[in-house]
Amino acid sequence: MFSYRHAFHAGNHADVLKHMVLLAVLRYMTQKDTALNVFDTHAGAGLYRLDGDYAKTSAEAADGFLRLLAHTPQPEFAPALQDYITLVASFNSGGHWNVYPGSPFIIQQLLHGRDKLKLFELHPTDGKTLTANIAQLDAGRQVAILREDGFEGLKKFLPPPSRRALVLCDPSYEIKSDYARVQAMVVDAMQRFPTGTYAVWYPIIPRPEAHDVPKKLKTLANKHGKSWLSATLTVKNSKLQQDTDGTVVRPGLPASGMFLINPPHTLKATLQDAMPQLVKILGQDQHAAFTLEAGG
Repeated sequence: MFSYRHAFHAGNHADVLKHMVLLAVLRYMTQKDTALNVFDTHAGAGLYRLDGDYAKTSAEAADGFLRLLAHTPQPEFAPALQDYITLVASFNSGGHWNVYPGSPFIIQQLLHGRDKLKLFELHPTDGKTLTANIAQLDAGRQVAILREDGFEGLKKFLPPPSRRALVLCDPSYEIKSDYARVQAMVVDAMQRFPTGTYAVWYPIIPRPEAHDVPKKLKTLANKHGKSWLSATLTVKNSKLQQDTDGTVVRPGLPASGMFLINPPHTLKATLQDAMPQLVKILGQDQHAAFTLEAGG
């Protein structure tokens, strides 16, 4: 169960979507004076080397974040997209793009002294790396690392004392049961803390469970009378292809989505200009597209 390593996928097109949305949500939620509690249920290692062995093996950043940077001519990036690029740039220097921040570091960058961040990571190696990476921040008690299952560990923290929280849930979905566990976690969280903001990332692949995630979360939000937002990014055809010698070529991850319950009311407008740009720059074939829907 510990085979998945996000280091192979850091900076890919799914990260671009996830982290751009996450940053836009945090920009809004950190404006208030009341303390914000943020929970990252699958934190990973926190920081990733794009020039390291893992990232170079898959080279997925080349079709994600690095493709944004290399786009010529440079477009007038939408504010949400430019904000994301600028934040990642802050982790690099000298014109070299060697470091990609995972969600823990993106979140921590925006927190104020009153805010708290709890990071769950069950993978033993990534847990150790996360601990070492977070230690560099000298964040004190603001950031807590919990070596436990984020699906279950979240329960004891809801509702938070300040009654303000953002929960980011982005498991690998490498284990088929993750799909059902995501839904069960959000159901439980909504019962404990219905006013929290919940952000769920999911892959869009030819698997019924994957397509059920946004459908069931939308049903849940509507049942509770809560607002919701769904953003998806498709970069290429999802069907298996054949090479010239007849070898079947798997397309890799063709698309992903972010589903939010109780999103900032400004989020849809914030993403409307950015999503078409992602399709134009990151799209790999004529199947590239996006959707942006909101309700409640």
